[in-house]
Amino acid sequence: MRLFVALSLPETVQDRLSDLCQGVPSAKWVAADNLHLTLRFIGEVDHAEADDIHDALERVDCEAFDLDLVGLDTFGEGRKLRQLWVGVGENPALQRLQGKVEKAVQRAGQPPERRKFKPHVTLARFKSSPGPKLGEFIQSYGLLRIGPIRMADFVLYSSQLSPGGSIYREEARYPLSHLPANMASRPLAAGLVG
Repeated sequence: MRLFVALSLPETVQDRLSDLCQGVPSAKWVAADNLHLTLRFIGEVDHAEADDIHDALERVDCEAFDLDLVGLDTFGEGRKLRQLWVGVGENPALQRLQGKVEKAVQRAGQPPERRKFKPHVTLARFKSSPGPKLGEFIQSYGLLRIGPIRMADFVLYSSQLSPGGSIYREEARYPLSHLPANMASRPLAAGLVG
């Protein structure tokens, strides 16, 4: 199984982002229902490892939060341009969740992620240079802002490569607490038990 952990986006947000996805030559646009924010790419694992990862992710305790999608950027430049993506506004709650997911995946026996976490939603991938149309696209939509978007859970996905692109399947969904993290473990009131 090829696994990753991500935040799924509401359908309305996926549709809004998908509406932008046109007009750039050589762009391989991500399908609307595949738009997500990756918290941790895991890669190929066997079923026993997948079960260990699931068990570790079930123990992640983090609060629900809102996030904003903000602006556009790319990974790579010129001939090495690889991706066009939407950024995420600064968000300490997202960073906490990602850190807890990373620790859980490591506790399940996976090696640590070597790349620094850069929260984003990939819109397109490139195998060749899109030319000046990409610059025009970024100039047109560079001030994009969508949010706040409520994140109430995170998801373990499997990914299967196919000629038409990756096919993602939800393997498990993990709810986030509706209380702030520092309140979640406190008793409701003294003297209620006993």
